[in-house]
Amino acid sequence: MHAIIYRYSKKRLSTLAIATILSSFTLFVSLSYGEDLHGREPQTHPSGVETLRPELRKLLGKEMLALQTGMKSIIPAYVSGQWLEIEHIAQQMQMSYILMQSLTPKERQELHESLPEAFIAQDRQFHYLSGMLSEAAKNKNLELVGFYFSKLTESCVDCHRQFGQHRFPEFAPQTLMEQHKH
Repeated sequence: MHAIIYRYSKKRLSTLAIATILSSFTLFVSLSYGEDLHGREPQTHPSGVETLRPELRKLLGKEMLALQTGMKSIIPAYVSGQWLEIEHIAQQMQMSYILMQSLTPKERQELHESLPEAFIAQDRQFHYLSGMLSEAAKNKNLELVGFYFSKLTESCVDCHRQFGQHRFPEFAPQTLMEQHKH
């Protein structure tokens, strides 16, 4: 009897992990297609991203698109148990796709001077979580893969909420306040 309950609870945990990942993914995808309203509604406190030179903003945009593609690719790999694929994608996310590989030392310095420390801390956290996801996939740990993917998604949302309101206007404080009114 105990074995049946254990198998049921383990299966339920795996189903719960998959459901959490799929709902996180849906949220991530819907947030990723936010219209860029930069210039229409000026932000009173620029996040730092808007102050970057156009070349650096373009590289940052390419990096975000690569991360989005990676996040999207993890879902089918996760639900089909393709641990090596998840490990590989997460390693790429951890090491950065484009940005750090494309920058000169002078551009890296400019990037660190232009972006708020909180943004850089968020970025470090994202790359740390990517490494943890890679390690969980390497160990074929279903629950931890789900956990770290969920944490990565939360990290994306937190960063967009704090630093991407010019791109994701639904995170603007007045919009969030309006959503809570009934």
